[in-house]
Amino acid sequence: MVDWPVTEPARPVATAELLAELLPTLRAFAIPMPVRFRGTTLREGALLRGPAGWGEFSPFPEYGPRECARWLGCALEAATVGWPPAVRDSVPVNVTVPAVGPEQARAIVAGSGCRTAKVKVAEPGQDESADVARVAAVRDAIGPDGMVRVDANGGWDVDTAERMLTALGDFGLEYAEQPCATLAELAELRRRVAVPVAADESIRRADDPLRVRAAGAADIVVLKAQPLGGVRSALRIAEQCGLPAVVSSAVDTSVGLAAGVALAAALPALEHACGLATMSLLAGDVTADPLVPEAGELPVRPADVDPDALAGWEVDPAGWRDRLLAAASFLPERLFRPGRP
Repeated sequence: MVDWPVTEPARPVATAELLAELLPTLRAFAIPMPVRFRGTTLREGALLRGPAGWGEFSPFPEYGPRECARWLGCALEAATVGWPPAVRDSVPVNVTVPAVGPEQARAIVAGSGCRTAKVKVAEPGQDESADVARVAAVRDAIGPDGMVRVDANGGWDVDTAERMLTALGDFGLEYAEQPCATLAELAELRRRVAVPVAADESIRRADDPLRVRAAGAADIVVLKAQPLGGVRSALRIAEQCGLPAVVSSAVDTSVGLAAGVALAAALPALEHACGLATMSLLAGDVTADPLVPEAGELPVRPADVDPDALAGWEVDPAGWRDRLLAAASFLPERLFRPGRP
């Protein structure tokens, strides 16, 4: 199994002191995305280097400092503490299909080598027939034995979700990810449809992620290392939720993906393929050896920033420095300095 460079925290250290040590290593990137995803065609973020390696801080543009603090916590964990022991050497992954036409969707799946596909639906500006055609093409491409899941990013109301999942259910859905926006809507939808419901935004953007289970709003929880504050924080949430977990990316570079892989590798049980095969959504990477799947699986390993690879995407870090410091004001006053193995 994987032996991470640093495994456990040691003595506490003032957060301000820790940041003062790491800020000189800050590098920022802006990588184009060939296909619009989450309403953008550019993925931006920052990287920090510490004694355990590189950490990624790449919250989406619309997130404020309080929410960004979780993303910063993940970057600091990766850079200074490292990750818990892995219980598996590789992680099964799904291919992600953006809101593209049926022929492009079919080609994406056919070229992926994955046996599970996650299909984006409920794209603003597209009608429902486009979703049906896309999911039909994906089912055709992956075959009757493959798994197909859909992700609406909270874009449907309950009635629309019921209608669409009834129609899309003909293609044998594994589950529907965040079909509606609120916990109350998800709970109501679960009473109406047979398709299992997975909670994503209701976990990663919630003040209390554990309310999902209490509300009876999901069958599955989607965990993302950056939005949940890091690998250890996400593991605690998974344990307390007590529901099957799917680990997904936040459209990270390989540095951020490595944290997601570490999370999936540390989960005691992993019943579903993970949404971590997202390097294909970016036009490039900051490493010389990107985390891309082979035969539908990702290796469990860290990712090291390559200066030459980063140089093609590097931008002025000043704005990211400001954003990081604003987020840091919502972190505890003391964190941890790592020990050595």
